[in-house]
This record gives sequence, structure tokens and C-alpha cells, in this order.
Amino acid sequence: MSGKGRVERLLSPIADVRRNEVASVLLMTLLIFLLLAAYYLIKTVREVLILTEGGAEVKSYSSAGQAVLLLFLVPAYGAFASRVAPVRLVTTVTLFFAAHVVLFIAAIGAGLQVGVIYFLWAGIFNLMVIAQFWAFANDLYTEEQGKRLFPLIGVGGSLGAWLGAVRAGTLVSSNGPTRLLIGAGVLLAICAALVPLIHRMTIRERAGASTKKEAPLSREGGFTMIMQDRYLLLIAAMMLLVNVVNTTGEYLFGRYVVEQANTLFGGTDAASIAQRERFIGETYSSLYSTVNLVGFLLQMFAVARIVRYLGVGAALMLHPLAALTGYVLLLRTPSLPLLSTVKIADNSLDYSLGNITRQVLWLPTSREAKYKAKQAVDSFFVRMGDVASAALVFIGERLAFAVPAFAAVIVVLTAVWLIVITRLNALRAQRVAATVPQSHAST
Repeated sequence: MSGKGRVERLLSPIADVRRNEVASVLLMTLLIFLLLAAYYLIKTVREVLILTEGGAEVKSYSSAGQAVLLLFLVPAYGAFASRVAPVRLVTTVTLFFAAHVVLFIAAIGAGLQVGVIYFLWAGIFNLMVIAQFWAFANDLYTEEQGKRLFPLIGVGGSLGAWLGAVRAGTLVSSNGPTRLLIGAGVLLAICAALVPLIHRMTIRERAGASTKKEAPLSREGGFTMIMQDRYLLLIAAMMLLVNVVNTTGEYLFGRYVVEQANTLFGGTDAASIAQRERFIGETYSSLYSTVNLVGFLLQMFAVARIVRYLGVGAALMLHPLAALTGYVLLLRTPSLPLLSTVKIADNSLDYSLGNITRQVLWLPTSREAKYKAKQAVDSFFVRMGDVASAALVFIGERLAFAVPAFAAVIVVLTAVWLIVITRLNALRAQRVAATVPQSHAST
């Protein structure tokens, strides 16, 4: 390996980048930065439209609605993937969603009520486009490269989400939702243009790989692959459990915050109501800002080192172990500071270390699995985790569960999550050992 240049040394605190990888990985980092920035512009418009047109209660039904739609969209995506080369798949689907942005701009300009439709669309966009990006990344890089480079790519996502949210807040206050949608459409068009450029740049680094990369995928569907492959089925089960634990924890935090607000400011006068709203707003603001900061710092300075020194298998266990520890503590001594700490640890690890290690799991899979099965897992199974959490909350409310009772349920689910990871790590080690030289098969 040749010595590191100035750029590689500059990037070394985040990831171990080799000289011939610099251009492609920086463009991939830029690509996820733009995708996440576009999504947060889209997400901000979602909140504006749904709260002014549909009401907050629509959110309760969105996960189930999106899951039903994904039952049709995932097979349609897979069918299209069987007809075109992967690079064309990624480019076309990105432009497909960009075209929808144009349609929504026209509909809003015509005064149409599109809040509910837009809400469903935004959730599907987030799941499918981000899943597709990571499928593309898994297809471009080898097992060894992915473990080194994905932490840097993840930094681009963290920065894009943060700056997109900041920019959205500025634009919506002065220009309204249409300006945000225009910005999102432009960003998506740039993303579509970057995909073939990155593809060509990466392929040039691999002699003889271009013909393989341009071939369309086989006709096997994503759901079929998952049902026939225990490794993929375990990834799907893990993603469902991740979302059940996280979403149920979000509910528990929100419920406890409201209870505390009512205890502290329980009056029915306007001043008490204002104090409750201020308390809830400040609590959530503190949570989100801390989660974003901790997640970004972990992504910048810890993720690559944890993966490098502990291995993917051990790194994958850290998120559920942190969640398990936190919810066990809540069994005996529930409090707002403790619950806040638990959610900060849960969410920040989920967005940083958890996200990167879950993406690495797809490196030793087939190209068909990377695009088709991953799309099914990261969209349908993730959304089904939200549906399962809603069912759990409904049952818990009917049974009058207190915070410790909900925490006990989450502890059980997290233990199952750890069991799934243990088996998943064993299967991954077998796959890596079978596809790369033994000296590079560290897990």
C-alpha cells in the first residue's frame, strides 16, 4: 500500500481511507449528505401539511398505511431491478421521487389538500431512497473496504440531516413549504447525477469489474430471498426488533414527559397550559439537540475505531446492551433524567454505530440481496416494527401499564434482539470466511 497523502491523513481520525478510494468515498459522503438534507426539507413540509390539513391523529395510522403500500412497492421495485443495471436502477428511482416533488409543488400551488397523501409518500421516500443508497454503497465496496469507509460515509448523513433541518427551519418561516420542496427537488436531481459518476469512478479502480456491475439483477424477489435465507431473515427480525424497542421507548419518554408536565403545572388556566407546553417543548428540544450532538461525535471519532478494534460482531452488540442496561434501571427507579439518558444513549447509538454496523451486515450478501432484500428489510420490516410498537402501546394502555411495566416489556424485547444478533454474527462469520481470505475475515 502506498503512503498516505494529505487528504487521507486528514480523514484518518474518521476512517482509514486509501489513496485510490478518496474520490469515490468523498463523493459517496456528499451523496448521502445531499439525500439526508433533501429528506429533512421534505420532512419539515410533511409536518406543516399534516398539522394544517389532516391533524396530528393521522400519524397514528401512517405506519400501517405505509406498510400496506410497501407490500406492493417493494415487489415493484424488485421487478424493475430485474430489468435494468443497478446504476440505472438507483438513478431512475431517485429521479422518480424527484418527479413526485414537482407534482406536489404543482398541487400545493393549485390549492389542493395533499397533506395525508404527502405524509404517506414522505415516509416511503425516506425508507426506500436511503435503503437504496446503502445498497449502492454495499455493491460498490468490498467487505474490507466497507468496514473502513462506511463510518466516513455516515458522517455525511449526520451532517446532511443536521444542516437540512436547520435550513428547513429558516426557509419555512420566511418562504413557506413550496420553497422547501423546490430545494429538495434540486438536491435529488444532483444526487441522481452523482450516481453514475461515482459508479464509473469506482469501477475504474477494479479491473474487469465493469461488465459484472452493468448486468441486471436476477428475477428473484426480495421477500422470497428473505424467507429462503436464514441470514437475511435474521437481519429482518433484527430490524423489526430495533424499531419496536426504539419506537416504544419514544412513546414511553413522551408519556412520562406529559405526566411530569401535568404534575408540575396541573392547572386548567391559560398560564398553566402555557407552562406545560413550554416544559414539553424545552424537554424535547434538549433531547433532540443532545442526541444529534452525541450521535455526530460518535460518528466522527468513535465508530471507525470501535469497528476496527472490537470487530463488527461485538460492535453490533453495543447498542442493544446499552438499551438493555437503561431499561433495566427503569424497572426500579423511573425518573425523567434517567429516561432522558436512556433515550439519548439509544437514539445516538442507533443513528451512528448501530446504523453503520447494520449496513456492514449486507457486505457479504449477493447483489440481488443488497438491492432487493435490503429494500424489503429497510422499508417494510422497519415499518412493521412501528406497527408492532403501536399494537404494544395499545395493549399496554388497555392494561394500564405503568412505566416499569413498559420497561419490562422492552427489556424482554431487547434480550430477544441480543439473541438474534448472536446468531446473526455466527452466520456472518461463516459468510465472510467463505468469501474473503482468512486473514481478512475478522468480525
